[in-house]
Amino acid sequence: MLTKRDLLRSVALAAITASTANSALAQVQTGAERPGFLKAKDIAEAGFIYGLPIVMNYAVMHEYAIDRNSGQFKAPFNQIKNEPNVFTYKDTAIVTPNSDTPYSFVWMDLRAEPIVLSVPAIDPKRYYSVMLCDGNTYNYGYIGSRATGSEAGDYMVVGPDWKGATPPGIKKVFRSGTQFSVAGYRTQLFNPDDLGNVRKVQDGYKVQTLSAYLKEPATIGAAAIDFPKIDKQLVKTNFFEFLDFALQFSPPQENEKEMRAQLARIGVGPGKTFNFKDLSLEDKLEVGLGMKEGQRKVDEAVANVGKEVNGWRISSLPGDSAHYNGDWLKRAVAAQAGIYGNDAAEAMYPLTRVDGEGQTLDGSKKNYTLTFPPGQLPPVNAFWSLTMYDGKTQLLIENPINRYLVNSPMLPSMKTNADGSLTLYVQNKSPGADKEANWLPAPDGPIYLVMRLYWPRTEAPSVLPAGEGTWKPPAIAAAK
Repeated sequence: MLTKRDLLRSVALAAITASTANSALAQVQTGAERPGFLKAKDIAEAGFIYGLPIVMNYAVMHEYAIDRNSGQFKAPFNQIKNEPNVFTYKDTAIVTPNSDTPYSFVWMDLRAEPIVLSVPAIDPKRYYSVMLCDGNTYNYGYIGSRATGSEAGDYMVVGPDWKGATPPGIKKVFRSGTQFSVAGYRTQLFNPDDLGNVRKVQDGYKVQTLSAYLKEPATIGAAAIDFPKIDKQLVKTNFFEFLDFALQFSPPQENEKEMRAQLARIGVGPGKTFNFKDLSLEDKLEVGLGMKEGQRKVDEAVANVGKEVNGWRISSLPGDSAHYNGDWLKRAVAAQAGIYGNDAAEAMYPLTRVDGEGQTLDGSKKNYTLTFPPGQLPPVNAFWSLTMYDGKTQLLIENPINRYLVNSPMLPSMKTNADGSLTLYVQNKSPGADKEANWLPAPDGPIYLVMRLYWPRTEAPSVLPAGEGTWKPPAIAAAK
């Protein structure tokens, strides 16, 4: 009789066959360094949860800054790429993408020297932010409307081991926890006719090495790196090989030293005693089981993240290293729910897959409405939006009116009810010409909805603290 474990092992074997078929199996290792048959599963499970955000980040970095043929390539390291448009269904590198704010990106290689990010003076009425996120997916700093104001300024980003003087004129120094890091710029777009103004703001974003900023010759160069190709299929079979590669650029922080030591026992990361690919077939099967269980735990945690309020899940997942404090599951959930999400102070993200009755949202079966009572729109200092995603892929959906969200800048063109309330129509087909201004097109299948509250108010009414705030998002109602 097959036990559940036997069945899982057969599934794991199928999953890893591709990674083992072309390599000779090593002799079973003996001695204290070998993790052991059952221990390998436990290490792999914990290591998968720990490593998921790191590998996800590497995959995006590879598509955006390394692989010029990826179809998603933006710019080489230390060069900014401005996107003078919002994300659409054609953008697939990042799950749950923001379609509110045209993005700018710069992937920074901090190995040789710091990078200076310069921002222009920006109209205080136009929200913008520059989020600094390292290879661990820690948000280690912000520049922008909330964090530093709307004035022009020069800011320096340094690597984990950098030691040097701060030049005059630098307003603030931000230290990345890893040698590669990304700066994600969000610049508010008021309406489609505003794109030209956004481009002017983006043209004012400057990125340069410290030596260029100081008008001095660069004296040290960074060594060339052979970055391993990564895609969705390779991640399934080579996950720990990608994690192994990425960890060399990430000096261990105190709260992760034990996890790093455990990973080294299955051949992952600096300090490893043998290569992961040299594990025995038995251990590889156990690693496959561990990954499967780790993914199950992340999926379960994403589904139950935060606190449920009227069918919406409200949480404050993303943050810096201190925010996570070694809670690797919390970090993995933040990445899977929407990698590169903002800190709670910068933006809150109520999300839902269900209506107010707890029934799964499905555009092929029902039409829905979302009604904000009079005077109870989301309370923000900047702006708010509601974005529609495919419930299976968490990507934006193609639709006949090219509308992926509704947001507060659109309010003047929307129709309010006689009592001052605002009703949005969430459905696959048009609700009729008289209601199309308030229509958020839905997929012909499962629905995933995300609110974004940029620079949420802290005074009542407020969505903060997460799940406990005085403002609560209204429930999605299924049409009768």
